Amino acid sequence: MASPPPPPAVPATGLVRQAREQLAQVLTQALPDLAARLEAFLEHLADQVGTQREMQANRAALERYRAHQAGWVQACRDKLQAALAGAGLSAPATRSNAAHADTFELLSDETIENQIQAARLALATDELAGSSFEGLRLRSQWLQHQELAADDLLRPETFCELLVNQWRAAGLPRADLHGLTAPLQSALGELLQGAAEALHKLYDDEGVPPADDLAVLRRNPDTAPAPLPAAAGQGKGPAGKPAGPMHPLLRARQRAQEVVQQLRHMLSPATRMPSSGTGSTEQASQSLLQALAEQGPGEARFYAELPAAPLSDMAPGSVDLDQLARTLRQRSHAWKQQATVPSDRAAIEVVALMFQSILAQDRIPPSVRVWFARLQLPVLRVALAEPEFFSNLQHPARLLIDRMGACVLGFDATSMGGSVLEAEIARLVQTIEQFPETGQRVFLLAHQEFEKFLASYLTQEQSKARIISLVQQMEEKETLTIQYTIELRRLLQGMPVRAELRNFLFRDWAEVLALSAVRMGAMHAQTQAFKQAASDLVWAGSAKPTREQRAQLIRSLPQLLQCLREGLTLVGMPTSMQAEQIKRLTDTLAEAFIAKTAAIAPEALEAMARRLSHLEDFMTGEGLPDDTPLSTENIEILLGVDIAGLEVLSSTAQPVDPTMLEWARALQPGSWFTLDHNGASVQVQYAWHSNQRQLHLFATLDGQCYLMPLQRLAIYLQSGLLLWHDAEAVTLRATRDALEKLEANPERLQA
Repeated sequence: MASPPPPPAVPATGLVRQAREQLAQVLTQALPDLAARLEAFLEHLADQVGTQREMQANRAALERYRAHQAGWVQACRDKLQAALAGAGLSAPATRSNAAHADTFELLSDETIENQIQAARLALATDELAGSSFEGLRLRSQWLQHQELAADDLLRPETFCELLVNQWRAAGLPRADLHGLTAPLQSALGELLQGAAEALHKLYDDEGVPPADDLAVLRRNPDTAPAPLPAAAGQGKGPAGKPAGPMHPLLRARQRAQEVVQQLRHMLSPATRMPSSGTGSTEQASQSLLQALAEQGPGEARFYAELPAAPLSDMAPGSVDLDQLARTLRQRSHAWKQQATVPSDRAAIEVVALMFQSILAQDRIPPSVRVWFARLQLPVLRVALAEPEFFSNLQHPARLLIDRMGACVLGFDATSMGGSVLEAEIARLVQTIEQFPETGQRVFLLAHQEFEKFLASYLTQEQSKARIISLVQQMEEKETLTIQYTIELRRLLQGMPVRAELRNFLFRDWAEVLALSAVRMGAMHAQTQAFKQAASDLVWAGSAKPTREQRAQLIRSLPQLLQCLREGLTLVGMPTSMQAEQIKRLTDTLAEAFIAKTAAIAPEALEAMARRLSHLEDFMTGEGLPDDTPLSTENIEILLGVDIAGLEVLSSTAQPVDPTMLEWARALQPGSWFTLDHNGASVQVQYAWHSNQRQLHLFATLDGQCYLMPLQRLAIYLQSGLLLWHDAEAVTLRATRDALEKLEANPERLQA
């Protein structure tokens, strides 16, 4: 039996701290070079010839970047230094570890957008860097006997979020950062991979067990995490991937990385540059690209001349998929004959096998598979010109095919034929065919257009659009309630207002103001009357030292109480509860009527009335809380309408894994799922999410809708009651199939 690994020479927590310091130093030193690479990329874009609008936009982006580049780099450097000084990014106890289930934090749209952009950047960067940081995480948490903090610098997403946050803080627009995603991912992948290897060497030198020998640390929210046990065996070596159960999202990510790494390894001998240094590979590739580009204009005619399928199999006029597959195979063979270098022949073979797999995927309607097949030639041109297509799962060509494929999985040939969705896919494919020289840019534009199309297509059905409109109103009402409460607190700060009146204004009247603003508008007469009632109530609850003030209160009180009743009726408060609430208020006003305390200054009341009448001008953009009450009855009461075809699944008290919440927030509209609800399984399409991604709508083909908050959605994903049809994207599945065929017959790469 092997003895356990020896303890590291340096104390465990000190060794992890040393690793953070070394990583921070590497990242700090790399910032100028990273910034220079982004500037070079923007300069390249600015030199490109395009439309006048594009050229102006590229030049403007370059000028903005040059003006703020130094500030961005310095801000990132300061944040890294502050982290090492103990201001964050380094301590084990963090926001996620300390968060409790019964608390929530209001996040602005800006914060959420930054997190989403940073998460996408980190995911792509992590794929490029391989599994190095996963192994580094395991070894670090084994040393400190607990999970790494959510904002620990040893997590790649932390540095990515730092870059995004400081980019926005430096005054640079988000759109400019979107345009720099590709070069930034590439640079970060190289940087973090090198940094991780250096940290692994540090751990190796100190006798830390390799990741392969460590079990997965399981978090227990009620107790302190235990140290990771070491498996039998010692020795040093590169960090590997840990065994153990994973959530579907993490498992899908890991499998995707494995496929990419396997493909990279398989293609590396075939794509190795010749040692002669003659440059023949580049010349041959350009020659082949030119030959393929010349075939582009005839693609429509080629597909129009294909034989039709038997009537027993498909609709009249449909293409015979088997014949199409054989024809595409012959074309790929002909293209390989035109290639003069191994790398080109290997790329042609891999792309051919990928599209052969796509044509054979029965879950995709046959008519859509034909349109996908027409992308083989444009994708091949991109893959030859940009080999990163094979290693970058975020390549625009992959993203477009994956999104289109995910959106059609729930349709059969009957429901898909002649649909608006198929027509849009056809339009985008034909557009790509018309621009053979634009590389990945045409796929990027097509992907953006498809996302815009989905935003309207998934919600255009009348019943679905009505439900979404009502849910949006409810979310707006809940958000406004928070905003009104916050602003009322600011207005009453420092005023001698009784606690009973404060509670009423914050708890009940803020909701009245919000619902009235949603139904009638913020400047509607009734909404303005409710705002004035808030100011009048504050005045009524203050001391009345003069006879004139007491007489004025006696005259105005009936009208004020009537306005309060109207507001409470608007929010659906039962009559009995209204009576109790009004009695409490009148008792409080009676006490104030005879009180000898100081009155509120008239100027303060006038200022409050002015601000209340234009309250929206002063409110901040707070988001929707996680615990928004959600039910069919609540929506109907609040908005005064009956809802047909909608089932609301409200939140529960069941705990949910943070990973599942992350997955729920990352879902893309158009994806298909099987929903198991009340003992019945139905096929649903993810149709819509609210602006804060707190509310999510799923719909069946016959129009039945299911609305659930984020927490319930994560619970359904966690428990397997909502099964994802697209756990492996179309192009990833096709890549896996291609790899299996190449492993069985590797000579196909060069044949």
